[in-house]
Amino acid sequence: MEYKLTKLNVFDLTKTIADDWENFIVSEINDHVVRLSVLQRDFHWHSHSESDEMFYVIEGKLFVDLENKTEEINPGEMITITKNIKHRTRSNERTLILCFESKDNDVKGDG
Repeated sequence: MEYKLTKLNVFDLTKTIADDWENFIVSEINDHVVRLSVLQRDFHWHSHSESDEMFYVIEGKLFVDLENKTEEINPGEMITITKNIKHRTRSNERTLILCFESKDNDVKGDG
């Protein structure tokens, strides 16, 4: 049996991104997606009513603001935000992030 495999390099996929925010799907796994995000600004306050969301930092530094605290996420670290938790992500340097969430994840918030 021959398998069809797709190998991706996240650095190649993002090296030409100059915008301060870009987010796109790189893989689908069952009813979930893996998104690649380049962030260098504040994202708006929001929540997801149907799905948890996981962030894994590849490079840079991600700040995840919650209503009562801020978590600093460095390369090699990850954090999961459970559904219905109001949050925002932000960074003041180019930060490369993998996000894992349900395919139908909703965004409810300021943006």
